[in-house]
Amino acid sequence: MKRAYLPADFKVTTWDALKPYFDELVSRKISSSKELYKWYLDRSEFESAISEDLGWRYIKMTCDTTNEEIKNAFNYFVSELQPAMAPYSNQLDTKALEDPFLPELKNKDGFDIVIKLLEKDKNIYREENIPLLSEIEQTAHEFGTISGAMTVTIDGKELTMQQASDYLLQLDRSKREEAWKKINERRYSEKDTLNNLYTTLIGLRHQVALNAGFSNFRDYMFSAMGRFDYTPADCYAFHDAIKSEVVPILNTLAEERKKALQLDTLRPWDLSVNYFGDTPLKPFADADDLTEKTITCFSALDNYSADCIATMKKMGHLDLMSRKGKAPGGYNYPLDETGVPFIFMNATQSLRDLVTMVHEGGHALHSFLTANLELNVFKHPTSEVAELASMSMELMSMEHWDVFFKDPKDLNRAKREHLESVLQTMPWVATIDLFQHTIYQKPTHTPEEREQMWKESFYPFSNSTTDWNGLENYRLTAWQKQLHLFEVPFYYIEYGMAQLGAIAVWRNYKKDPEKGYALYKQALALGYTKSIPEVYKAAGIKFDFSKAYIKELMDFVKEELSRLSL
Repeated sequence: MKRAYLPADFKVTTWDALKPYFDELVSRKISSSKELYKWYLDRSEFESAISEDLGWRYIKMTCDTTNEEIKNAFNYFVSELQPAMAPYSNQLDTKALEDPFLPELKNKDGFDIVIKLLEKDKNIYREENIPLLSEIEQTAHEFGTISGAMTVTIDGKELTMQQASDYLLQLDRSKREEAWKKINERRYSEKDTLNNLYTTLIGLRHQVALNAGFSNFRDYMFSAMGRFDYTPADCYAFHDAIKSEVVPILNTLAEERKKALQLDTLRPWDLSVNYFGDTPLKPFADADDLTEKTITCFSALDNYSADCIATMKKMGHLDLMSRKGKAPGGYNYPLDETGVPFIFMNATQSLRDLVTMVHEGGHALHSFLTANLELNVFKHPTSEVAELASMSMELMSMEHWDVFFKDPKDLNRAKREHLESVLQTMPWVATIDLFQHTIYQKPTHTPEEREQMWKESFYPFSNSTTDWNGLENYRLTAWQKQLHLFEVPFYYIEYGMAQLGAIAVWRNYKKDPEKGYALYKQALALGYTKSIPEVYKAAGIKFDFSKAYIKELMDFVKEELSRLSL
């Protein structure tokens, strides 16, 4: 995007380089609604440049967690630049809210949301939280360093945790058991380190909440995340609906798995292997193969979607394969100035990696569709909408996975495995969300109380067939593998809400592919100019957590599963 306010060669370097622009925006005289709108555009351009610079620092750090220079560059931004910018951002919010011409912009598309966000930021801002938030961000990234350094040795080879997890797909049960135990023992060896890290983060976050006038961090985050369209009570309703409508399906699937594998006892290392007696699916050979097949797959949806991935490939905005020293997980990082995002993931040739690629590809499409929206804030919709983009792409692209699986039997296997994982996702989402609600409402809990909180959050959402006898220690620390708990607290319920929306989008696509996909893109293109319910409505679906609606969607998934004969 061409700059109109900043010099073309402007780069984020030091605070001295940034401060003059903040000063100009704070002191600028505004004498009409037109000038106020120009001020918004200039502020947005400035914030886009800053956001993209932080983006690249984060991307480079996650691509190589061993490089101290890269890590220091990221930490410099977080520890030096962010604390210096925070008071100015608050001044800019105050200036915007107090401007007499603001009411004249209220009718402009999306400005009702802009005002809500400004008011929210102003309400939670506290100067004493600036160093705390900086400390939290740096401390939270210790999780990535700890996790990125984890390896295990299997068959004489040192493997990342992602690479080792591929052994859980093998038909040889003893090999699966060996891999599962090594993975979990390696994680368990860090249990005290991760427990202590989480305790530190909980304490810091609780202090931030108290400083901002909230009784707990949960309530602070509902405000900070701009959750204008639902409440904690709605989250509890979601948990209850998942327990009653989804967990029984998991129990049925677990019994089917046990029977198909001809086992007397279903153990945790039996939960990932394909239970139809075939070798693990290998949908692609390497990063290039995954990229090209994804482009072909997306072209069956429409050419625009395919072109988005092709552009990212051309610009070097893809880092797809797992290797030692990379941070765990996967993400699509929007780059606000360029308009072309970056996909990071840890692929090892599995079906899970194909799903991650199309998931992040959905986020990428969203970034492209919102790139030309006028204000930076419009390009960053709520997570409930962002995850709708990615999870819907998983299911709609599945209709064209024949590019990855030439054998119809393999294609059906892949679809069935993915649909089962979709069903398994929602109880885990409910678990992680409920755990956080409980944790942060009693931040001074003991280690024993934390363990009990986890039991009460996890066990009711688990299938009743899997035998954990002798493995209870691993079960009690299973939460420690979840990056979101450490790095992005309370960002998880969105996956469950969006998963329901994605199933509804997929159902529309099955009925009428052209119309269903057009509505999906139309909804994504709104960015954050509309509320969550309005965006869902534009996609032709409902924002609804009722048991009746969830049952309706689960019945559709069960019907689709029944069609996938093997």
